[in-house]
Amino acid sequence: MKLTHCKLSKKAQKKLLEFFVLEVTARAAAGLLQIHPNSAALFYHKIRLVIEYNLSLEAHETFDGEIELDKSYFGGIRKGKRGRGAGGKTAVFGLLKRNGKVYTVVVKDTKQTTLMPIITNKIKPDSVVYTDSYRSYNALDVNDFKHFRINHSKEFADKSNKLNHINGIENFWNQAKRILRRYNGIKKENFHLFIKDEKHCFARFRFNYGTPSNQLKVLRKWCEI
Repeated sequence: MKLTHCKLSKKAQKKLLEFFVLEVTARAAAGLLQIHPNSAALFYHKIRLVIEYNLSLEAHETFDGEIELDKSYFGGIRKGKRGRGAGGKTAVFGLLKRNGKVYTVVVKDTKQTTLMPIITNKIKPDSVVYTDSYRSYNALDVNDFKHFRINHSKEFADKSNKLNHINGIENFWNQAKRILRRYNGIKKENFHLFIKDEKHCFARFRFNYGTPSNQLKVLRKWCEI
């Protein structure tokens, strides 16, 4: 998939790619390039679609080694209940390979029957998995994984085993939500595009493809600009 039906000049497209990687807003980028804000916003949206398509090609890749698992909730009503009890929240499940990539997927719920197929399809047997004490992970204890839990009601890291934590994936969620706050009122039907991209350097695309210069190189190749 590449960018199509774009009326902007190649020079403007290249600059917009640079601004996108540097997290310059579409409106600010339009002002700098003296183009209509709607043109910049549409171009940014097309970039996200290209990213979504190329990340979908990675869905078949499997993780091994040490993997951190966690779920998080985005959007919804701020007042009242938090987490999975809050109304209007979108549930997202994440797997982070330590010193490697992160994989995220929007899920309908966080029940065992929903999460386990994702885990078994994405993680190779005999891998080491780290989770919190959420009950949906109970099935990992009788599967082909080495499973370690951290009970966050008591501690954030296991003092007897310094490797037993999920700090990496939790840091990913924190970075993701910090950037998402910049966007007021993302439509739910477009949310999947943002969870895969618009989340600072630790969001899925930004996290997986390292430095801004490498991100730009990858995007130029994907967009054929």
